[in-house]
Amino acid sequence: MEKISVFCILSSYLLASVFALIRARRAKPWNSVLTLVAAGAGFFAHTMYLLVRSRDAELPPLLTSNHDWLLVLAWVAMFLYLFLTMLDRRLPLGIFVLPVVLVLVIASRFVSVEVSLSAAKLRETAQFGWVMLHTGFLVFGIVGVIGSLILSLMYLLQHRRLKHGQGMAEGTRLPSLAKLERWNWWSVVISVPTLTLGMAAGVFLGLNSKEGGASLPFSDPLVIGSATGWLVMVCFFGWLIATRRPAAKQVALLTVWACGFLLITVVGLQVLLGTGHKML
Repeated sequence: MEKISVFCILSSYLLASVFALIRARRAKPWNSVLTLVAAGAGFFAHTMYLLVRSRDAELPPLLTSNHDWLLVLAWVAMFLYLFLTMLDRRLPLGIFVLPVVLVLVIASRFVSVEVSLSAAKLRETAQFGWVMLHTGFLVFGIVGVIGSLILSLMYLLQHRRLKHGQGMAEGTRLPSLAKLERWNWWSVVISVPTLTLGMAAGVFLGLNSKEGGASLPFSDPLVIGSATGWLVMVCFFGWLIATRRPAAKQVALLTVWACGFLLITVVGLQVLLGTGHKML
């Protein structure tokens, strides 16, 4: 298992993406099977890789490095994709989820891989629980943001398809516009408070950081960028709650912009900062 690399994970997910694209254009039983086999193989390698990294660092993968944090984010997205696909194989989720997962896995190659000194000392500090809350809430909040982005893209595609009378490949289907609209609303309403809890835990850590413990300086570009993305999501959240019966297409478009901005900011800054900055 120690020989599993990110390249193995990326190759499997890339192959699954190719099969998913073929299935979206011409659905055949073998397309669905091959997509699930390739995605399942990548998910298994992904899981083993994170377990080995966690064992070597003696820390949960959320706390070891930016590299592992991004891979955990991709892992959760893949888990949800496989789970939902097994519930309904007619949903063409692969063409929406797999590209996002590929971006996260590729981005993990350009960020810090080494375990930071502060992360290695976490178990010896009283801040361990707060750091787990901070990183955990952020991961699940961003997964919710990814879900909102995907649901909005599905809505826009379904809206365009129905407007122009376009069909889908035999054996595939998209949920109704009403369902996609409702699911997107709940995804935003759940993910923004979750992100807020993660940001609040991060502020607490920044105000109470001690020597040898977790350090989250407010002047760090990654912290500033993440806070900016979070503020955009909070503004969108406030508008969504305050506006009575907003146009569903407008909500979908604003969701794509707000969620896309947050993801580009968080992931893009980590890649640009490379190994020079760590989340802990």
